Amino acid sequence: MRRSIFALIVLSALLLPVSAQDPKPAETPAKEPPAKETKESPAKDNKSNQDVKFTAEQIVESVILLYGTRPGLDHIRRNGIERGKITRFTPDGNAEEADYERRFVRGENLDKDKIRLDQKMPTLEYSLIFGDGKLFGLINGAAFTPKQEATTSFISQHHHSIDSLLRYKECGSTLTVVGKDQQKGLDLFVVDLTDKEKRKTRYYISSRSLRILWLEYEEGPPGGTAVKYTKKFLDYRPVQQTLVPYRTLLYENGREAQEVRVLNITYGIKINESLFKTPEA
Repeated sequence: MRRSIFALIVLSALLLPVSAQDPKPAETPAKEPPAKETKESPAKDNKSNQDVKFTAEQIVESVILLYGTRPGLDHIRRNGIERGKITRFTPDGNAEEADYERRFVRGENLDKDKIRLDQKMPTLEYSLIFGDGKLFGLINGAAFTPKQEATTSFISQHHHSIDSLLRYKECGSTLTVVGKDQQKGLDLFVVDLTDKEKRKTRYYISSRSLRILWLEYEEGPPGGTAVKYTKKFLDYRPVQQTLVPYRTLLYENGREAQEVRVLNITYGIKINESLFKTPEA
């Protein structure tokens, strides 16, 4: 709570250079109604065209401050282990659950991150390993090339993420303020991020808490029909002086496709680099 208040104070202070050019009094972030951020209520008229006197950089830099500061995130989250459960939902309503362990080493940008995602299902255990911008898999110690669909999904979720916004400078991405919005009783800042590969992600940020509540993006095969993805972030908790959502929901064209529940996270643990290499390397 103290960090949220501090971040709001900083955001208000950052507004001063902008408001100095405007004869009107400086605005402070709009207050949300006294309701939890996950409360469902009828959506109100879209207000994304409202003028916002905060620049995209002012909003996002305040978000970064709330999540742990840029130096803090870089130092604390330089490597770590995350464990939890992934539930995937098929279009016919079936669910498949897997235990997962995600180990990572942070690079100077998202493309240079190293990630190993081990998944254990009742009938299968396998790993997906990302490094040098490429993805390969392991089953029983033998390397394999994942299907294109799996590769696209993994890389897509890596780049359309909270980290993409928190590390926008490191990745050379550009920010644009879309405006203000009000949905489900929440007052929101809406910010677009476009990375160097022209991938666009739209972030919905609480104007009260400065937490990223959800993001949206579209992807599809060239010449094909694009799928609209929505990723919602719930159950935020502090982890080693940084802020982490412990529950993430992924929707495809409005249908719930995946739920990720974090059980525990530990940052700052030494990770053996051999975990990210092919058996032949």
